[in-house]
Amino acid sequence: MDGTKKSPPPPPPSPSSSPSPSRSPGVSLHPSSPRKNPSKSTKILRRVRSVFRSFPIITPAACKFPVSLHNQHDNHHIHGGTRMTGTLFGYRKTRINLAIQENPRCLPMLLLELSIPTGKLLQEMGLGLVRIAMECEKRSGKTKLVDEPIWTMYCNGKKMGYGVKREPTDDDLYVMQMLHAISMGAGVLPASNDNKSGDEVIDTAVTSPPTDGELTYMRAHFERVVGSKDSETYYMMNPDGNSGPELSIFFVRV
Repeated sequence: MDGTKKSPPPPPPSPSSSPSPSRSPGVSLHPSSPRKNPSKSTKILRRVRSVFRSFPIITPAACKFPVSLHNQHDNHHIHGGTRMTGTLFGYRKTRINLAIQENPRCLPMLLLELSIPTGKLLQEMGLGLVRIAMECEKRSGKTKLVDEPIWTMYCNGKKMGYGVKREPTDDDLYVMQMLHAISMGAGVLPASNDNKSGDEVIDTAVTSPPTDGELTYMRAHFERVVGSKDSETYYMMNPDGNSGPELSIFFVRV
């Protein structure tokens, strides 16, 4: 024994000092606020409202679609809906991605890779009305609807393959960061390796056609309407409430 006094081991970190989830450098997006479980009275009210709201139309050879909500808008807001931010983005010939955020400055609460190419979906939207239905099998357990890993996808009644939920990559977070100041709009972004600052102003009035090296995006407000624990719909809201493409995305467990 040399008589030297050993210092005690450092105390374990307190829960408040635990590190936050890893994010890419330069990404300032923050997590969505935790959602409180609805009260019993709120659940009952939602079920009553769902009787009069967008239930799927069941046909033998097609998927299920919600009915139109033209008469339920009040100042471009759906009664009982929660406003979210939805972004469709992808390269022209690759699969399009759908990101749902609580607001443009939050990390995505849902990110789906859809089997339809970006150019094809934008072409469909150019025709006016697009209805996307995402279906999955009801299984035992308590998996939340938005946490289902894989979906069968239908677009305007035609089966279009699958949609897969995945965690955001660095490239996805780059896109969300670049668009953090945009609430709605459409255009193209440069490749993610061209600029990593995420601070430049995005011009939503880009009119040049997208190329394979440019990522196309479309962002809008979506109203989230929950029918039950097994069905919910996201309705894209047009700024003027009348003109422009219409897009509804319906999630259902059957």
